[in-house]
Amino acid sequence: MLPRRAVVLLIGNLGAGKTTFAKGIISGLGAAQPDDVSSPTFTLIHEYASPERHVVYHIDLYRLDHASQVATLGLDELFDREAVVLIEWGERFPELLPANLIRIDLDPDATDPQFRTIRITGLPNSAQ
Repeated sequence: MLPRRAVVLLIGNLGAGKTTFAKGIISGLGAAQPDDVSSPTFTLIHEYASPERHVVYHIDLYRLDHASQVATLGLDELFDREAVVLIEWGERFPELLPANLIRIDLDPDATDPQFRTIRITGLPNSAQ
């Protein structure tokens, strides 16, 4: 249901399942197998592409503390590409994000941490 060009925020506490959810999106788009997707915590950005050239950027901003650090990554250039841009911890830098984005909130269940409540907002009408 994702358009070929989208910015998606993956929001949740540590251990909420953001990277696991990203693996599912990347795999679902045919850009990589789930076992080939890893957290970009230390490299900050991973790029995946399907044979049909569906490009996905997986970004993790957890280790960055200031908007000036994030600005050096060139996110504006990625936002302008025909690609799905998945961002973990992006809500920490709202001033650097485009207005039109998709937000996925992952909240572990208080009684059973294997379950999550997932809220998706901002899907374009054509994708709903």
